[in-house]
Amino acid sequence: MKAMIFSAGLGTRFKPWTDKHPKALAIINGKSLLQRNIEYLHQYDIRDVVVNIHHFPDQIIKTLDDNNGFGSRILISDESNEVLETGGGLLKAKHLFEPGEDFLTINVDILTTLDIHQFLSFHRRQKSFVSLAVSNRKSSRCFVFNENDRLTGWRNLQTGEEKIKLESDRQFNRSFSGVSLFNYSFFDKLALKGKFSLVDAWLSLAAQNPIYGYDHSGDKWVDVGKPESIAVAEALFA
Repeated sequence: MKAMIFSAGLGTRFKPWTDKHPKALAIINGKSLLQRNIEYLHQYDIRDVVVNIHHFPDQIIKTLDDNNGFGSRILISDESNEVLETGGGLLKAKHLFEPGEDFLTINVDILTTLDIHQFLSFHRRQKSFVSLAVSNRKSSRCFVFNENDRLTGWRNLQTGEEKIKLESDRQFNRSFSGVSLFNYSFFDKLALKGKFSLVDAWLSLAAQNPIYGYDHSGDKWVDVGKPESIAVAEALFA
């Protein structure tokens, strides 16, 4: 199975580091976020990895070349001309995945102990179109699921905005963990083009296609989105 590490973001919340470097190369206990996620995938025998680049792309390419891809076969998806967000970035990299095969995506600033083998078993058992790793942690924005763990919508708990795509008697809020599994048919059903987020893509497809949430509450998890997150990450990940 192949995986894609989303590494093209501008990292505006991570200044001043991102004034001169890509966030993917921010260091946590001596290792970059990118290296940590490549090595995390190794634990589950995933060594074919797509990395998209935009912000200081040459630094990422040099780091990967100097370290022989940290033991993985790296495929670069170059977004130097325009950052495409997660959805557009994945669509641009479509040709790097194998038709008919499931694949995984992870945001480079996410560190977690989520068991990918268990996640993949859930994905295949459910015959899921897309599976989203989620937890019950508190977040201002969350996905909404029914009693069968199927995605029904999205909510912003601060503003009250919500986008409900499937009605259900019981609804549960869960926070997205930045890790997803896809059936390749996702590309065949996707109507969005250009620059767009995966959240918009999933919501556009949720009514007609089974998208499920996999609750991994209790695993270690941190979003290294801001400089103050580094201390939290270093306490959790040696």
